[in-house]
Amino acid sequence: MPFDPAAALANLLPELTEWRRDIHRHPELGYQETRTSGLVAERLRAFGFDAVETGIGGTGVVGVLHGKTGPDKGPDKAILLRADMDALPIEEQDQERPHRSTVPGTMHACGHDGHTTALLGAAKRMAEMRDFEGTVYFCFQPAEEGGAGAKAMIEDGLFERFPCAYVFGAHNWPGLPLGTFAVRPGAMLAASDKFTIRLEGRGGHAAKPDNSRDPIVAGAHLVTQAQALVSRRVDPLEPAVLSITAFHAGSTFNVIPETAEIKGTIRSFGDATHQTLIDGLRRVVAQTGENFEMTAEIEFSANGYPSTLNHPEAVALSRKAAIAVVGEDKLNDDFPPTMGAEDFAFMSRAKPGCFVFFGNGDSAALHHPMYDFNDDALAHAVAYWESLVAEILGAKAA
Repeated sequence: MPFDPAAALANLLPELTEWRRDIHRHPELGYQETRTSGLVAERLRAFGFDAVETGIGGTGVVGVLHGKTGPDKGPDKAILLRADMDALPIEEQDQERPHRSTVPGTMHACGHDGHTTALLGAAKRMAEMRDFEGTVYFCFQPAEEGGAGAKAMIEDGLFERFPCAYVFGAHNWPGLPLGTFAVRPGAMLAASDKFTIRLEGRGGHAAKPDNSRDPIVAGAHLVTQAQALVSRRVDPLEPAVLSITAFHAGSTFNVIPETAEIKGTIRSFGDATHQTLIDGLRRVVAQTGENFEMTAEIEFSANGYPSTLNHPEAVALSRKAAIAVVGEDKLNDDFPPTMGAEDFAFMSRAKPGCFVFFGNGDSAALHHPMYDFNDDALAHAVAYWESLVAEILGAKAA
């Protein structure tokens, strides 16, 4: 008889749903998750965790839970499970939703409210049973949405303070059917860097362009040249994206402006390909400045993310855990990689790790103002975390 997560967690799901909707009603942006992290820490302590540490990497929380034989098993018998807590600067559109955001201009449009709740649900269940040997670290991370909260936690000593053999993360995925999981070895999500280009020429009257150094014309050339980096400098078999997403210059019809600003993003899976794009874009900017006799500078965001790489051994463990929950026919273990980015990448490059997607069903897309986490997905996510601990640390299946 197939395992039924919803039936197994029936007594807990109403409570989890209320937790999730409470977090949704009170979204907090990156490094501002004081209410959320406070709730997380309070609940972990109430569950009887062996230790709860706060303020890691800003507003991060890590709960320490030892198994039935106590703490003396060493890092080889320890794993870290990670959920993200931050919301997005988006105005929620669904005004009829009873649990809609109460914070203007801020909402949980990526499902981190569900991720946090699912890991809390697993924490409660495992604290009651402790049916494993070793240690599980429950990591609640701030600032995934562009703030590199994972990197901040690592720099704050995450893996020195909580040594472990593996790290695992999970993310809901709209369009993936409810009750299914998806994973792949190698690159799961892309590297992502944001850039700003500033051109400073010489302004003038639109009737006398010869007396100016027009940053709009220079910028237009730069945009078209930049596209050739993907089509002519990157291996055609290597996926890569260079998108210009903003071009600001001038304010009226008869004045050539002094400056122009261009913004965009580059994304790729391979480290070498990503460096090719960075170096190439720097070169195009420098050449544009020289060719058009103006100052041209490019600045990359300090919070760029590397690609999220899934370790083969960790993938094998995640695969077994997911199959135990939903069955082999509902696991896609050759899921195509996505050009989205995730700062779990910092964790899975520091330790062998795996990042999986679980189905959110037919919902609005991530980062859309109509998005909402599917509460029916909580049972599968909680069961996955329990199954993963069972697979690695010897607990019995739920």
